[in-house]
Amino acid sequence: MTHSDVQNLTIREAAARIQRSALSPVELTDALLQRIERVNKTLNAYITVCAQQAREIAQAAETMIRAGYHLGPLHGIPIAIKDNIYTRGIRTTAGSKILGDFVPDEDATVITRLKRAGALIIGKTNLHEFAWGGTTDNPHYGTCRNPWNPERFPAGSSGGSGAAVAARTCLGALGTDTGGSIRLPSSVNGIVGIRPTIGRVSNHNVVPLAWTMDTVSPMTRTVDDCVLMFEVIAGHDPLDEHSSQTPVSDYRAELTRGARGLRVGLIRDYSLTHVQPAVGATIRTALQTLQSLGVEVEEIAMPSIHGNISAQLTIESCEPSTYHQEWLRTRPADYGDD
Repeated sequence: MTHSDVQNLTIREAAARIQRSALSPVELTDALLQRIERVNKTLNAYITVCAQQAREIAQAAETMIRAGYHLGPLHGIPIAIKDNIYTRGIRTTAGSKILGDFVPDEDATVITRLKRAGALIIGKTNLHEFAWGGTTDNPHYGTCRNPWNPERFPAGSSGGSGAAVAARTCLGALGTDTGGSIRLPSSVNGIVGIRPTIGRVSNHNVVPLAWTMDTVSPMTRTVDDCVLMFEVIAGHDPLDEHSSQTPVSDYRAELTRGARGLRVGLIRDYSLTHVQPAVGATIRTALQTLQSLGVEVEEIAMPSIHGNISAQLTIESCEPSTYHQEWLRTRPADYGDD
């Protein structure tokens, strides 16, 4: 396979080739590192590229697989990590000057779980400073660009992860979402991302924005790949006081169940108001597609929605202020204008 062919593989496709020895983790990692070298100067999707470590772990994965030890579909798969998620021995800046030299001595729980599944970290991705914004226009590490049109933003705050996946520099990434920070970049970059239910995925050792609303989740090119990653990172974590003890569903089985019988809510006087005509047309087309698949679309009234948004913004001011209060007193000049 050419490097271009390798870079365009999904996680599912690459995993199948790796398992039958038609593709090596080293070959895959090298192809993606070359892609990063080619496009990151323009896109600025990565703050840190872990080239040497990624190659070493890819070689170890290849050795294990050749010896008959295959850990599953993420074994030998290069994943990018938003740079507010702790990675042991790898700088974790949260897109800030304040944490510019911070190298954690332990991993976030989600990283521990990815490593146990055999995934390798190819790099740490750019983000809006401290994940507090929607453009990934970062004053310390540079503006991240949209791979479809570098004149435009990739949205945020997980813009680097969104751009990295869309640009074929990794096969999947982790992002965080408090008020849209996975959903917005996924939409703008044309990839798949979800905000999970609070407590479904551990936030342990993730730099917080607003800890009562923060979530971590995959960003991938396909729904199937998103499920592969989500199954690995989801589940109870005793190190996270907000972690749910509800058993993890069989998400892969859900993929084959079909959409018939599902219900989708359309918020009346909100979902299709104050949007650009092209956006409204896209939403209507999506609703028609869902209905053709047997989904029931139900209009719902939420008269309190604007109050809910105000409450969200209040929480997103109060909780970060508590986390940042010491730095705001002692290092105010080290923050960007946002």
